[in-house]
Amino acid sequence: MRFSAIITACVVLVAPTLALADPTGTYNVVGHNADDGSTYKGTVEVSRTGATYKVVWVISGKKSVGTGLGSHFENGGNAYVTGPATDKDSGLSVGYVNNDSFGICTYYRQADGSWKGVWTYGGSQKITSETWIPQ
Repeated sequence: MRFSAIITACVVLVAPTLALADPTGTYNVVGHNADDGSTYKGTVEVSRTGATYKVVWVISGKKSVGTGLGSHFENGGNAYVTGPATDKDSGLSVGYVNNDSFGICTYYRQADGSWKGVWTYGGSQKITSETWIPQ
């Protein structure tokens, strides 16, 4: 119960800064591998494709492609809604594939314009983090 109150308080505090967040763009990526915690770097490009987002990572020359759903606040910041991509989105949930695996990730826009999130891949029992920094 205490944890949900803290999360709610944080959401209320950052909600005004998340308006018109729109995740489309090109970013530098810094993340950590789920298996060993090692750091990786690369790029990611997010574009809107109708009601979804196309997300393309290039890390160490390897491409991963994902499809995402957007999320944003509505009702004066009292409800977080996931659905079709809009320029108001401050959250992004993505399923991705590459030659080796598939996975899921979720990101939220930060006050500095970066996007921070967590991800995992199919069959893993671990999650790890990734940050997107606007180019």
